Amino acid sequence: MDHAMHNTIVSFIWGIADDVLRDVYVRGKYRDVILPMMVIRRLDAVLEPTKEAVLAMKKQLDAAGIANQHAALAQVSREAFYNASPFTLRDLKSRAKQQQLRADFEAYLDGFSQNVQEILDKFKFRNQIQTLVDADILGSLIEKFLDTKINLSPKPVLDDKGNEKLPALDNHAMGTIFEELIRRFNEENNEEAGEHFTPRDVVKLMADLIFLPVVDRIESGSFLVYDGACGTGGMLTVAEERLKELSQSHGKAVETHLFGQEVQPETYAISKADLLLKGEGEEAENLKYGSTLSSDAFPSHEFDFMLSNPPYGKSWKTDLERLGGKGDITDPRFVVQHGGDPEFKMITRSSDGQLMFLVNKLSKMKHATKLGSRIAEVHNGSSLFTGDAGQGESNIRRWIIENDWLEAIIALPENMFYNTGIATYVWILTNRKSEARKGKVQLIDATGWSVPLRKNLGKKNCEFSEEHIRQICELIVNPVQTEQSKIFANEAFGFWKITVDRPLRLATDLSPARLDLFEKVCKAAKEEPLPKLARRVAKLLGAGPHLDFNVVMDAVETDADKHGVKLTAKRKKLLQVELTVTDASASPVVKKVHKPGKTQPDPLHGLYPVEMDGKTRVVEYESDTSLRDTEQIPLLEEGGIEAFFKREVLPYTPDAWIDPDKILIGYEVSFTRHFYKPIPMRTLEEIKADIYALEQETDGLLEQIVGKVER
Repeated sequence: MDHAMHNTIVSFIWGIADDVLRDVYVRGKYRDVILPMMVIRRLDAVLEPTKEAVLAMKKQLDAAGIANQHAALAQVSREAFYNASPFTLRDLKSRAKQQQLRADFEAYLDGFSQNVQEILDKFKFRNQIQTLVDADILGSLIEKFLDTKINLSPKPVLDDKGNEKLPALDNHAMGTIFEELIRRFNEENNEEAGEHFTPRDVVKLMADLIFLPVVDRIESGSFLVYDGACGTGGMLTVAEERLKELSQSHGKAVETHLFGQEVQPETYAISKADLLLKGEGEEAENLKYGSTLSSDAFPSHEFDFMLSNPPYGKSWKTDLERLGGKGDITDPRFVVQHGGDPEFKMITRSSDGQLMFLVNKLSKMKHATKLGSRIAEVHNGSSLFTGDAGQGESNIRRWIIENDWLEAIIALPENMFYNTGIATYVWILTNRKSEARKGKVQLIDATGWSVPLRKNLGKKNCEFSEEHIRQICELIVNPVQTEQSKIFANEAFGFWKITVDRPLRLATDLSPARLDLFEKVCKAAKEEPLPKLARRVAKLLGAGPHLDFNVVMDAVETDADKHGVKLTAKRKKLLQVELTVTDASASPVVKKVHKPGKTQPDPLHGLYPVEMDGKTRVVEYESDTSLRDTEQIPLLEEGGIEAFFKREVLPYTPDAWIDPDKILIGYEVSFTRHFYKPIPMRTLEEIKADIYALEQETDGLLEQIVGKVER
């Protein structure tokens, strides 16, 4: 279609809002009327040539008592939709009375097929009719969309002599106009735009990132493209157009099938309407309404290409509860077998579910095809580093990287999106890495590659030029090391998190004053036998302080057995809490003594050889939780955990050990660490020169302000 005609139609429809809706709707609500009316008018124009045939078929079906009429009516209309009411929009144009117009208009809407009804319901368009009638503008609105200055029909408008007056508007051109209006409305509503609208430059980049690296290997055939947070469908349609363009340039015949899911009703309606307006009625059936996380519409599907801009920093608590709660989720998308753990859980905190969308996509990868699957997804910075080792976010990164699916992450400039100025990143994943990429991850710093917009669109003040997109894609297609592109081994992002414990050292006080206080505590706790036991042990061992708690407890246990006092765990705890204090000079408290020959000494992991009763026994000490610490050790650490521990920990705390049961593996990605450029410090000579210059500038200034002092 002629570009000028495209702009004319867009401007005309854009102007309808100001001409008809002003003073009735606030500017941000124009879209609630204009978008569904444009859908209605286009469908009306498409159905005009077959209207009489549809009505005739409807009459026959009703007479025959056939209830399921959809297939027959759609066949007659030659579209995936139809309208079985006796009206067209042109019929309604002549209605003078508002109430009659309303009744007929509602009957007209009710005549549409179920797929169109769903769109109208999600638009909540029927809710607008009362307002339009009360303001006496429904008739004017219909007239505007029937204006002879524009043609929204797939057939050209001819003059009296049969010459083309207005060109036909094919499905692709109609879809383009509709998307342009969506873009304009989204830019008008900047505070909402980022939730469901990704800037076109970012979408083009993402489409190129999933197609260009494999374009030479794409064969003729069908490909499935999926977006689990499809919003208005822009990513899907751009991806479809780009794949068609690239395949044609390589002499391949490619058929694309689009699949998407969206939880916001209006944006779902827009995406489905967009496909209907483009003549892709069957594709529209592949768009599903509902939550991708808690109600996956495609549980058994696998896709060739996937791309999304999921919501980030947004709670998914409701979905989490629907899935059974964090501790009871069994959905195979989010609980897998990995790293020796049969229930490796990838459940992020409920306040941010963005990585859950990525896990959902990874569960839908094709593993049996030559190309496998490629994924592009936008995230904010928290997906790179939020979550400690063993937590959901870190487990997701570990699962991805250890499976060697992460190809690259691209850091985008700030202020690239409409409703946020924060840093954003595009993740590129595939299960078919090239040989050169296997075992590696590429990080690209594109934060400095952008051109300013002439006018800010919400928070968005810059965009990628075609050259910037080409540069980024070139680095992905031909990965090389540059200042903006760095390549790392997968293990460079992993670390062991170890728990470092030190022994509990207690000094026991059996002085009369301490025992008096102990007696009061025991009386309140109804543990009357304990004070007498403690006084007998004090008489045997003395007041103390005793620096070996183990000796005191041996005496306590002996006396308890002798006097028939049962030493429960509660009573032992009471003795320890009330009669001891931590003392660095005291002996470690023994937690467990292993049987001779059963366990080998291993001081690194808290198993110490100790002489007891003339024999060497292996003991474990109680850990002092107040001294407990953790360390992160890179997976690429030479010599591993043991070498790090001996070098960095034991020289400073020789009594420390590692709890082997608490060793965790975590993964995080830090762009700052890898791309940080420190500002060089100024030399002493430069600083001195600045000071001297300031002294000269201020020389005599104080005298001018306060006057000369008489001496």
